[in-house]
Amino acid sequence: MEEIRQNIITRDWVIISKTRAGRPNEFAGKKKERQVLPAYDSRCPFCAGNEHETLDESFAIRGNDGWRVRVVPNKFAALSPHGQRNRRVAGVFRSMPAVGIQEVVIEHPRHDTTLALMPEAHVADVIRAYRQRYEHVRKDERIEAIIIFKNHGEAAGTSLQHPHSQLVATPIVPNQFRVRIDESIRYFDDMGECVYCRTIAEELASRERVIEENEHFVAFIPYAALSPYHMWIFPKRHASSFDDITDAEVMSLAPILKSVLARLYVALDDPDYNYSIRSLPTAGLRTEYFHWYVTIIPRITKTAGFEFGSGMFINTSVPEESAAVLRDVEVDRL
Repeated sequence: MEEIRQNIITRDWVIISKTRAGRPNEFAGKKKERQVLPAYDSRCPFCAGNEHETLDESFAIRGNDGWRVRVVPNKFAALSPHGQRNRRVAGVFRSMPAVGIQEVVIEHPRHDTTLALMPEAHVADVIRAYRQRYEHVRKDERIEAIIIFKNHGEAAGTSLQHPHSQLVATPIVPNQFRVRIDESIRYFDDMGECVYCRTIAEELASRERVIEENEHFVAFIPYAALSPYHMWIFPKRHASSFDDITDAEVMSLAPILKSVLARLYVALDDPDYNYSIRSLPTAGLRTEYFHWYVTIIPRITKTAGFEFGSGMFINTSVPEESAAVLRDVEVDRL
């Protein structure tokens, strides 16, 4: 019999369709065959050697042989760094200038790699770049929310194949932020504890959906995952804002992020995916009720009429079975 589960953090209800649950090979290989990429592409603005194609560098991490990670303004930004966030109200119509910050984090000089294949030390450099830019951008008083995200593959919305992530800082707090905060406050008021910390404790106690853990982080598939192989990475230490991450936690997040992406790479044949870092709006730094985390969503199914019409999702992959598949993946060879 099918089951409907509730995600206690988001309050979403999800239909877990056990009779339609697919094995990993049913999800793999549905996209177009990927071409073999060159290490350098003369047409790519992000490749080493083509730095003149990008706008002035915001930040970089360099090694003995050149840059390792670069951050540059988004050349095709929807938001402008210039102007003020003056709200305009005319009856029920509300607007403001599209001020904000958009940056691209170029993750590696090579064109033909991805985070799943990079050394852990290089993934740590990418996370350090995230933290540095987050810390810097939050100082802008016009900014209310910062979203760090990665689109990997065409189905995930990427337009350039070179490994990169993005940072978008907005002059408003998006409604999705507010919903999660409101639910976190409600749970804290009812139970006197952080819902994220309680979730970590119960997932580690059951271990049914845990993929892996280390000293500072745990990666697992949520009990009511919205879609197949949807994963969360939670810091074990309660912290509300991503830029509160310590150096030791950076070094701990890097291997677990690389590992879970490598598990997807092997189990699902390098699927398209999105990941994002969910964090507190910039007006806050520490709360008792909110907990930052990373969410990873492989784009191996399509959102259709039922989802759009109801706001509910049908997950055709049972979370416990999906977690078992990913735990069994050998990634040491990558």
